[in-house]
Amino acid sequence: MADVTSNTPRPHHHAPRRRGAEFYTYFALIFIAALPFAAVDWILEIARRHTLNLRGPLARAWAEADRITPLLFSL
Repeated sequence: MADVTSNTPRPHHHAPRRRGAEFYTYFALIFIAALPFAAVDWILEIARRHTLNLRGPLARAWAEADRITPLLFSL
């Protein structure tokens, strides 16, 4: 049996990626493009649920841009 108590593997810590001007340019473009779709979706959600206790269109568009932009840079 191997003794792993003296030489335990250390988790790899990745340095946080620095987001440059190109990232923020694409983020802004995607955010602006997502705003109308997020607004329509938000209005439909309000009509369906009859409540304003939902994330607004800005938060929805921001989340979409925050999800899509890193995908573009990972390719």
